[in-house]
Amino acid sequence: MSRTHLHTPPDLPEGYEQRTTLQGQVYFLHTQTGVSTWHDPRVPRDLSNVNCEELGPLPPGWEIRNTATGRVYFVDHNNRTTQFTDPRLSANLHLVLNSPTPNGSRVATDSQNTNLSRPGQLKEQAVPGGPPQALSPAQLPEEAECLTVPRYKRDLVQKLKVLRQELSQQQPQAGHCRIGGSREEIFEESYRQVMKMRPKDLWKRLMVKFRGEEGLDYGGVAREWLYLLSHEMLNPYYGLFQYSRDDIYTLQINPDSAVNPEHLSYFHFVGRIMGMAVDNDITGVLDHTFCVEHNAYGEIIQHELKPNGKSVPVTEDTKREYVRLYVNWRFLHGIEAQFLALQKGFNEVIPQHLLKAFDEKELELMVCGLGKIDIVDWRSNTRLKHCSVESNVVRWFWKAVESYDEERRARLLQFVTGSSRVPLQGFKALQGAAGPRLFTIHQIDANANNLPKAHTCFNRIDIPPYESYEKLYDKLLMAIEET
Repeated sequence: MSRTHLHTPPDLPEGYEQRTTLQGQVYFLHTQTGVSTWHDPRVPRDLSNVNCEELGPLPPGWEIRNTATGRVYFVDHNNRTTQFTDPRLSANLHLVLNSPTPNGSRVATDSQNTNLSRPGQLKEQAVPGGPPQALSPAQLPEEAECLTVPRYKRDLVQKLKVLRQELSQQQPQAGHCRIGGSREEIFEESYRQVMKMRPKDLWKRLMVKFRGEEGLDYGGVAREWLYLLSHEMLNPYYGLFQYSRDDIYTLQINPDSAVNPEHLSYFHFVGRIMGMAVDNDITGVLDHTFCVEHNAYGEIIQHELKPNGKSVPVTEDTKREYVRLYVNWRFLHGIEAQFLALQKGFNEVIPQHLLKAFDEKELELMVCGLGKIDIVDWRSNTRLKHCSVESNVVRWFWKAVESYDEERRARLLQFVTGSSRVPLQGFKALQGAAGPRLFTIHQIDANANNLPKAHTCFNRIDIPPYESYEKLYDKLLMAIEET
């Protein structure tokens, strides 16, 4: 379904429709007059008598931002849209409409007024069937920019800022979360101490002291403790995690972690530590059957995805069913108990509703960190296909990369390779589906209106022959942000 889709909530006034632009901007169309507006007609324009703070916090996944001129607007990360109207007002209309104005009268909505725009105010341009358009700078004063609600933009830095503000509000004003122990036994000693604590104790400021080392922790020791502990708890030696079948630098939950009788308690611990760290197409399946195998410490174990699955072949007609059952087993039933234990520990520190604003890629960046990407190393270990270092596509690609900040570079790497992280050995050690595979720029013979296409199994990006740097920049950015 197109991003420009139509909503008709039952409580919209008669004659109004709610729509969304391709850029995620919410607007309202009055079908009888063809006039569109950014303002929600259900909500009165004059709300001087309403204190939005009294309506409670924003719904999960929403964020407040300001335009360049300071006008407040609201970002809905759940649906990736933006709007000027405070969502708390729409959800509490019964309170708003019953609130008397200073002169004792009741407030009126746009649908109760005869004019969609009021004299003396800056007006939004009437565009039949389309979103409101801001007039040119020559037609309006400098503050006219605020008439257009900003397009939706993923901004991890801003989201993290909001998350930290939310977490600081739940942090107790007094006391510390004190951890002590030796570097040699950091995993077991930290496990015993952290699992004895109540969830609310984990919200306190973290203070760490290593045995035999004097000094005060102003944050550096705690960061070092989290770094050392993360390396230990993710070590496949403990049986909680194992290397992914696709590469040697991505870990996944070990479905056979039950060899450790206390494995669920350890996953609970890992989830808590992750929370504390935040706080401070399947191919080649034909000829298979509905039965899968996995290696459990040297023993090959079979699992039937459906009754008598070993004798049920996968055909073109049943391939979709196979994929659904396989994914369900692999990512739910195979590690369900372990994942739920980890999730429980994480949510004891970071409430789940605070994460609604983040997608799965942003969560990876948040937990693993952006790091610093060495562009010289990246360029030196990039393979070129059907192009050369002098090709416009190649020159413009690196020009775009150099203009990006660290977050956007990580997003680009994530888009092409499936991961925002670089192996410890650098870009020369990037892994593909069948072993080492260099980052590859491939110039393809395709329509220049197409977006670049990524093949994460091969660490390859296919780029059409764009006629200008500006077009490559825009298309590449759209591919990174929207796909």
